[in-house]
Amino acid sequence: MKLESLAEAVRDGRIDTVMVGFPDPFGRLVGKRFRAGFFLDSVASHGTHGCNYLLTVNLDMDPLDGFKVANWDAGFGDFLMRPDLSTLREIPWHPGTALVLCDYVREDGSLVAEAPRSILRRQLDRLHAAGWHCECASELEFYLFNQTYHEAFASGYRDLRPSSDYRIDYHLMQPGRDEPLMRAIRNQMAAARVPVESSKGEWSRGQHEINFTHDQPLPMCDMHVLFKQGVRELAAQHGKAVSFMAKYAPSEAGNSCHLHLSLWKDGRPAFWDESTGAGSPLFRSFLGGLLRHAPEFCLLFAPTINSYKRYQSGSWAPTRMAWSTDNRTCGFRIVGHGKSFRVENRMPGADANVYHAFAAMLAAGMAGVEEGLDCGSPYHGNAYIDPALARLPSSLAEAASLLDGSALARRSLGDGVVDFLVRHARLECETFGSAVTDWEKARYFEQA
Repeated sequence: MKLESLAEAVRDGRIDTVMVGFPDPFGRLVGKRFRAGFFLDSVASHGTHGCNYLLTVNLDMDPLDGFKVANWDAGFGDFLMRPDLSTLREIPWHPGTALVLCDYVREDGSLVAEAPRSILRRQLDRLHAAGWHCECASELEFYLFNQTYHEAFASGYRDLRPSSDYRIDYHLMQPGRDEPLMRAIRNQMAAARVPVESSKGEWSRGQHEINFTHDQPLPMCDMHVLFKQGVRELAAQHGKAVSFMAKYAPSEAGNSCHLHLSLWKDGRPAFWDESTGAGSPLFRSFLGGLLRHAPEFCLLFAPTINSYKRYQSGSWAPTRMAWSTDNRTCGFRIVGHGKSFRVENRMPGADANVYHAFAAMLAAGMAGVEEGLDCGSPYHGNAYIDPALARLPSSLAEAASLLDGSALARRSLGDGVVDFLVRHARLECETFGSAVTDWEKARYFEQA
């Protein structure tokens, strides 16, 4: 939606509200709702302010200590939310409403480096300076439950009722029962400029997958975060709940967020060598960088305590570093040929902040190109049980330590960003370490 189109819709009475938001460190959209006329008169050109503590809260919105970007000693001031008008769109599941996403900037106009869009922009600037651009896409899995969010909360998230009674991977019959919601998701996302290719049942009970049409990284990530919020809102409107948790139950598969990526130059796929009908030297070096450096960037693929419950043998989620043309036990799977030839990164879960995840892929892959690495031969066999392969971190604490000590991460992301991400992870570990879980009560209440 162009600004002129918005103005016309406001005059016609079709739009009366504009949501102005930006993605926070967890990939949630935060911001404000404006009367549409005021947005046109002021916010579109001047932006609006938001408390800078939005970068330093946990999921429960508790202000956290130990951050340089915002803290109590500095008084928790404001940063500016500067609208990116290329993201302006109508939101069909909220009547009379449009949305615009923002960059988080300081008063001098410079980007706040720790904001997710800024983290990705830094890697895109490096990529473009080298003469390439990126095409990418994300796949998201989620669980659908036959109860509302309020009901799930009131029950302590016990006795959750998946929308199917059995596994539904590629089924057409049972997902038809969820079709009123899934059809609304496909069609209303397309109307909100989030083009969806398809939806399908996934491996577990009540699990679904949505695939997007590919785009360049920043608009792709913007679509991704809008999709997650929109699916939650549409589910609530249908009296249901969805979860993007990486691992909601021990007996069920995790929710993945597979990321697809390829580099292009001068309108041609730079990962493909037409003369050999295979991956180009650039592709081999880029993939070599992913294999070498992905473990130290794992925090950006798996940002929560729960993320690491997903990395289990035989779980469809990878645990070790290997690549293959068609092997789902590997961390990287190569898909397509010619213009569609790309890397599929199977490490991120659906809880990943996708701006961080794509930034990590670009940083690791470009390091492989700079270092002249090679990906070696494709892997054959069961990567889950091969001790010769490098493994992913097994906990949030381990991933934070790897990122903290990564010279590449500090060079590519910046010391301030690395310190920021590591601080968030370690505070989350501290919070979990002090929690008393249901597992502990069941195990120790009587018998300890």
